[in-house]
Formats: sequence, C-alpha cells, structure tokens
Amino acid sequence: MEQIAQVLAQELGQSLTHVEHVIALLDEGNTIPFIARYRKEQHGAMDDSTLRTLSDRLTYLRNLQQRKEEVKKSIAGQGKLTEELAAAIDEAKILTEVEDLYRPYKQKRRTRATAAREKGLEPLAVKLFLQVKHGPEPLELAKEFVNEELGVSTPEEALKGASDILAESISDDADIRKSLRALAQKKGVLTAKAAKEEDSVYALYYEFRREIGRVQGHQVLALNRGEKEGFLKVSVELDRELALRILFNHALHGTSPSEQFVRAACEDSFDRLIFPSVEREMRAALTELACEGAIHNFGLNLRPLLMQPPVRGKVTMGLDPGYRNGCKVAVVDGTGKVLDTAVVYPTFGEKRKQEAIRILGDLIRKDGVEHIAIGNGTASRETEQMAVELIHQVGGTVSYMIVNEAGASVYSASKLAAEEFPQFDVNLRSAVSIARRLQDPLAELVKIDPKAIGVGQYQHDMPQARLDETLDGVVEDCVNGVGVDINTASASLLKRVSGLTSATAKNIVTYREENGPFTARKQILKVPKLGPKAYQQCAGFLRVPESKLVLDRTAVHPESYAAAEQLLTLCGYTMEDVSEGKISELPKRLEQVGAEKAEAVCGAGMLTLRDVAKELLKPGRDPRDELPAPILRTDVLELKDLKQGMELTGTVRNVIDFGVFVDIGVHQDGLVHISEISERYLKHPSEVLSVGDVVKVVVLGVDEKKKRISLSIKQASKQK
Repeated sequence: MEQIAQVLAQELGQSLTHVEHVIALLDEGNTIPFIARYRKEQHGAMDDSTLRTLSDRLTYLRNLQQRKEEVKKSIAGQGKLTEELAAAIDEAKILTEVEDLYRPYKQKRRTRATAAREKGLEPLAVKLFLQVKHGPEPLELAKEFVNEELGVSTPEEALKGASDILAESISDDADIRKSLRALAQKKGVLTAKAAKEEDSVYALYYEFRREIGRVQGHQVLALNRGEKEGFLKVSVELDRELALRILFNHALHGTSPSEQFVRAACEDSFDRLIFPSVEREMRAALTELACEGAIHNFGLNLRPLLMQPPVRGKVTMGLDPGYRNGCKVAVVDGTGKVLDTAVVYPTFGEKRKQEAIRILGDLIRKDGVEHIAIGNGTASRETEQMAVELIHQVGGTVSYMIVNEAGASVYSASKLAAEEFPQFDVNLRSAVSIARRLQDPLAELVKIDPKAIGVGQYQHDMPQARLDETLDGVVEDCVNGVGVDINTASASLLKRVSGLTSATAKNIVTYREENGPFTARKQILKVPKLGPKAYQQCAGFLRVPESKLVLDRTAVHPESYAAAEQLLTLCGYTMEDVSEGKISELPKRLEQVGAEKAEAVCGAGMLTLRDVAKELLKPGRDPRDELPAPILRTDVLELKDLKQGMELTGTVRNVIDFGVFVDIGVHQDGLVHISEISERYLKHPSEVLSVGDVVKVVVLGVDEKKKRISLSIKQASKQK
C-alpha cells in the first residue's frame, strides 16, 4: 500500500500522510461524503471531488498491481520469467505497458506464426534474424528446413513460415509498440470521409483531418456515432516511413545476406499486425479520453442543476404541455402535497385556449397559486404564451418559470411514481413532478435516473457503468451537502444519504409512519437494520427540525456534540444563545482563542471546530439559499422580438465543450460560443460558468428559419 500511496500523493499533490489516512478510511467502509465532511483533520480538507479521484485511482492502481502479479505468475509458470522481465513488469505505470510485456507469453489464438512453429521453422527464423554478416543466403539456409512430413515442401515455403514468425515476434516487442504508440500520439492524424453520398448532421466531418493530439472530445464522439450510423469512414493515418524506421532500428543489425528478408518481415509486421492494432488502440484511447471528458462534463452540469435554489413554501401550478393529449395540470401546496389536477387544451383553437385560461384562473384563485412551472417539452411555446395571457387576466399576481422536464415521463411511468400517486393518471404525475421541481429541484430530481435528466452530450454513447458511477457520486455529494429533513424526505432522497441503502431508507419512512416524527437524532438508532456504522455515516446529514436539541437541526455530527458545547462555553456563549441567533461573533472569538487552546479544551481539530462554528451560526441553513435565485417571469419574448445588440438576462441551461446554452425567455435557448464567453482564453466553458448561473447576454444574431440565436457574454460586460 505504501508504494500506491506515494504514487497517489504525487499525482494529487497531497501529503503522503493525508493520502494514507484516506486509504485507511475507505478500507474501513467510510463513504466519501462522510470522509469529506467529518474527517478533515485526517485528510487535510480535500474536497469531495479530490477524494473521489483518489478513490478511483486507488482502485485502478490496485487492479494494476493485481494484474502485474497475475502476469508474473503466468510467465513464471512457463519457466520464462527473468529478473529483467519481472523488474520491467513491476516498473510499468499503466495496464497497457503490462499487457505489452505479457504479449509474447500470452496464449494466442492460432496464427500463421503458430502454424510455422509447428512445422519446425522457429530455428530458421532465429538464424535469419541474427543476420550473420558472411552467412549463407536465406534461400540456401531454408533448404535445411524442407520437410514434407511437417508440410514444408520447398525452401520458399520455409522462408514464408520464418517470415510469419519474425513478423509476430517483432509485433510482440513491447519497446516497439511503446515507441509506435508515442509516434502515433505525436504525429498521427485522425481522418474521416463520407461513407455515402447524402446530406446528414455529420456533413461537417465528410472531409475531416486533425492531428490526434489536437482532436476535441466532442469531435471524437461525433465521429464514432457517424461511423456507427454508416455516414462516415474513420481511420488513423501514420507516416509509414517514420514508423518503419523504428522497426528497422530495432531489427536490423547491419549489412548481411538476410537483411532484405528481415526488412521485408518488418514491413509485413507493421502493415499486417502492428498498425491495425495501434490504430485500434489510438481510436480506443481517444474514445476513452473523450468519454471521461464528457462524463466529467455531465457531472459539472448535473451538480448545479441539482443545486438550483428552491422556490419553497409557495403554492405552485405545474403544467406539462402537450398537443394531442392536452396540457396536464397539477396544483401542489407549499409542501408538495397535491391540491388539484386538471387537463386543458390550449392548442385546440382560440375557444379551447380561452376555456383553459378560465379553468386555470379559477384554480389560481381557489388554491392561492403564486408560481407556475411549465415543462420545456412539446407545446411548451404555446403553453408559455397561454400562461402569460393567464397571468395578465388574473392581475399579474403570479409569475412563471420554464422548468427542465427531462426524465419527468420516465418518472411518471415508474414503479416509484405509481406507489406515490396510485390515484393519478401517468400524465398527471408528470405535472406534479414539474411543479415540485420548481419548489425543490434536488428532492424531485433524485427520483430520476441521473442519465435521464439530460445534461451534456452523447449520454447514450458513454460506458454506462462509469457514467452511472460518476453521476451517482454527484447526486450523493449534492444530497449530503444540502442535508435531509428526516421527517419529510422521501425514501428516494433518503437512500442517497451517506451510509443509507434503499432498504434502510424505506425502514426510516416506515418507522416515522408507525411512530410519528423523529424528535431526536439518537432515535435513528431504533430504525430496523440501521446499525452503529450506518448511523455514524448518516447521522450528520440527517436533520431533525422537531428536536428540542438545536444541534440535531444542524450538520454538526453527534460525535462532535461535546466539542460544540465546549466551544460555546470557551467563547462565552450558551445553547440558548444559538437558538436566539446571538452568536455572530463565534467564529471571530474562536480564532482569538487560537488553535492550540481550542483543540485542547474542545478535544477536536481546528478544521472541525470552524465547521461547527459555521453551522451554529445558522442552524438548519440550506447552502442553496446563498446561490442566485432563479428567474421568474411574467411576460414572454418572441424570436422575432430579438434584435442584434439587445441586452437580456438569462439562465445557463447547459454547458458543453464549445459553449453554453442560455434561456433568455424566448423558448429557444441561445448559444454563447466559447469564444464569446470571456476575454481570456478558456479551455472549457466550465472554468467560468455552471448550469443555473444567471448571466447578462447580448444578442449577436438570430436565424428565425433555423431557430438559432447567437449570444455573447463578453460583449455584455463591455456594455456595462
């Protein structure tokens, strides 16, 4: 473990001691959120993202070490493991290098070289490869190996078999493969051309050429999809002369009668065996890198989407737009409880639209609706226009927001939705989900498979297990970062809490249904099948608002309750002061006391004590409240209303490799190209922008026919 810890410390720029502590904590079964929040002294305040990277790399390095041992054992079993080979395997940094070293000793499927060896031609290949300066001509040498019984009828057949053996041996050489791989990465070119003569979304790639080192991830994924759908032929080009020079430098030992024979074997090895393999490896490596980049991008987009500030405590009307089946309507109260449902038909002509406005107006007045959440799917534009007319008719006391409805239909048809709303039609369930997404995006979106939320590019082209792992990690970090009210949270939300499973989450819900609301954190230990370890992992993330003990309403972990009380006493405060909000000077007084004395008196590290002080300042605080509030509108713009140079306020809806899409209230999101985001050079838009950010933009251009809007953020900043 020590060697792996050293590698991780170097890669992550962290101290060896901190890395060793994290490895030990992970091996003990602690979750990333728990380690990140409650073991800061042990890991030096690494964030959850760094901890997840460490965990991923730890798994990779351990698997690499295991594979090294398996390879050495296999080669040793053949009696061919030398000290030099064992050392080379031990020094390999990546799995590819280990497999390259193992290649000559790996059991292969039957090849031309295998058949040649069975005919006794390996000694001939060895003699030819030695390239004796004054030795016999290859044809003369081959006469010794003519053997009718073994199927070698002529010297030419013997030479052909020897060439096959040499070609495979050269192909199996780890140094050659490593050098050619490096050459391909440095000098290789990824190309694409049209596979059929017809226009398509891949027309941009019909004459594509780009150095492998400069290919963008989104280009790789587009090329892969275009090839899969039959529109593109994709290949890797490599300078053959440069590549062959590497083989010749390795295989040729000077002028000899067999020089040309070995040279020809090198060319055959490259053309038939090595280059096709290197091309596959380059394509696979580019795809893996592109997928990792895209998956990282999904995570970047998903996090702020989940962490959008809630519009809580307001009666909300959810509208799920549609043409044929009408617009589904659900009104929910401030806690998300369904008050009313309906179906209206605003797209069935003016008469039906006015009828819809009347019905919705009656519901607004009856239930005291303050906000309308409109799904952004089919017929959203018409529904938005109807909603604006509705708002004007009811006196402008209501505002609306377009809500991302991705995954709502998946949820509404799920077993979970059927259990939650057995009395409602599938379509009405999606309207409820849309309303609740405005009230508390996180609580509602955790019910949906993260892939169905629809942020990023090429979700379905990703390695699904890796995508699930990454997105689940983002959801877990968001849920635990916010904290969960144990008395109102659904089982879907609870199961995302550190240390809880689907079973224990359901047991919590069952327990409170049978015994009433939780009134203390320690009561969690009474939940069936929720043992001490699970309690340790989850307790700090579960809030108990009904508890008389103020600490139960905060993110302070029960193991730090004594430290919290000592801290208050040390700084001249009481628990009553906390409840009454009279401890604004607590962080300042803690720093005045100093780390040495505070740690000695409280029995906790300074990092923990600072976190405790922060929590006590605002018991039950929601970190999402500190983010910019979502934009609620009362009017709508048309595409034709947009003019070049117009400045608008919008919300970032998606962050991709080449820019961001911004909702400016025109139904159609506008694109801010990466070159129009900032004056400084950006490698990726995520360096400065996230989903949910509220930004000022300037309209650069509008293509009404193609429904495309070009925007600029940097020009808006210039106009200030």
